[in-house]
Amino acid sequence: MRHGNHKYKLGVNPQHRKSLMRNLSIELITHGKIKTTETKAKAIKPFIEKLVTLAKNDTVANRRLAFTKLNNKDAVNNLFVNVAPKFKQRPGGYTRLLKISDRRLGDGAKEAIIAFVE
Repeated sequence: MRHGNHKYKLGVNPQHRKSLMRNLSIELITHGKIKTTETKAKAIKPFIEKLVTLAKNDTVANRRLAFTKLNNKDAVNNLFVNVAPKFKQRPGGYTRLLKISDRRLGDGAKEAIIAFVE
């Protein structure tokens, strides 16, 4: 049984899903907020929350762990230098999901904005 083992499959194979999560995370760390589909935003939320929790303790080992998840030196440095220090005193809930009322024009997908809490 797979009770409590829910993962967002996003209709792609596992390698594509891993790449998608990595790319969306890098964009969120770089820009502070991104606009994407609601399902992708919900899927990326636990991924980015774990990265920020890891980055709150700035050690070489944690930087290497973050690099294995992101595979981008600039994003890892930005995460540890700019993003994580803002959340030192916060126990969790680093991101906010804002649902957009309008659907995407081409396929009618629900859209959302995921952003860091200020």
